[in-house]
Amino acid sequence: MTYTQLRQTLPSITWEILPEDFILPDDPVENNLQPLLAAALRESLELAGLILIADVIATNFGLCAKVEDKTVVKAPDWLWIRDVPASSEGKIRRSYTPHAEGPVPVIVIEFISETEGNEYSFNPHYPYGKWYFYEQILQVPIYVIFHPYTGELDVYRLQENSYQSQNPDENGRHWLPELDLFLGVWQGSRGSMDANWLRWWDNSGNLLLWGKELVEQVQQQVEQESQRAEQERQRAEQERQRAEQEHQRAEQVTSDLEQERSTRQLLEAKLRELGIDLDRLS
Repeated sequence: MTYTQLRQTLPSITWEILPEDFILPDDPVENNLQPLLAAALRESLELAGLILIADVIATNFGLCAKVEDKTVVKAPDWLWIRDVPASSEGKIRRSYTPHAEGPVPVIVIEFISETEGNEYSFNPHYPYGKWYFYEQILQVPIYVIFHPYTGELDVYRLQENSYQSQNPDENGRHWLPELDLFLGVWQGSRGSMDANWLRWWDNSGNLLLWGKELVEQVQQQVEQESQRAEQERQRAEQERQRAEQEHQRAEQVTSDLEQERSTRQLLEAKLRELGIDLDRLS
């Protein structure tokens, strides 16, 4: 039987919230980069004010469904659920059951480790592969697979009940209309870690910044404002000096004219003492 045929013969699915005492799988994080990748994705969204109170963003967080008579739990490396009902706000969650508690996640992301696990698995039988679970059982609109070591990014969109690969734009970014954001790869340092990072850009192509970058941006703006203020002060001082020089020149001209008038008066008085008729001379 082909995978297409398997998709057409879906098992029975029910949406039941897990009991509090349900033992969730405790899969360890495979390396120290994965939590940093997840935190970086959330941080820039939060600082940009794009995470609503009713949203759920989580890492290694159980997504649940009951398939036939078995409870299936898959924990993507990162997920974003939009507009979960208000009755669930502030709730400390161990897991989440779509439809029973709110909408399906709009996006799930898997970070591929050096020893690739089951992120790509199409297994249509219990315990089911993640690909099959997200595509056929949950029907998550956007499925992202990221290879941190190579910087490769695969983005799939659910179309006609199957994931179709999405091509990046000329900047190497993927437009996600459901989120009104671009998703792409950025190479550089965050803290002490130099790596390939998943980053968000807004619909105008502006990079959503991390906290440290925002601080640096503010510092640069303050420095630029300080430089502009210093330039204005220097221009004002130059204008003051020019005005002072003009004033001094004007005073010098006045003084020269006064000196000239005084000299002329003395000369005229001397000539009159000598009996010279100045009126006849003129």
